[in-house]
Amino acid sequence: MGDLIAFPSQERPGDTAEEPLWREAVGHELREERHRQERTLADVAEHSGVSTQYLSEVERGRKEPSSEILGAVSGALGLRLVDLTARITRSLASRPRGPLALAA
Repeated sequence: MGDLIAFPSQERPGDTAEEPLWREAVGHELREERHRQERTLADVAEHSGVSTQYLSEVERGRKEPSSEILGAVSGALGLRLVDLTARITRSLASRPRGPLALAA
């Protein structure tokens, strides 16, 4: 076999925390929107055609959802995928550098 090669460090001078994973940022934004709409996990899961357990894991950043799942969940929340990605981009861009604070 071959040698293992480590991924290069993504740290930049002055950075004190890692960037969140995309799945964590997506899950956070989906959960925030569901809470804004005062909807239950079961309600959104039913309308999107995914299980409540799977949606819960997506919201907690534990599952990496496919584009089809993201489209279905976003649609159930009245969002287009472009709306979801724009919100995530704004959220990540506006975060100060430092310890992560996604779980609010």
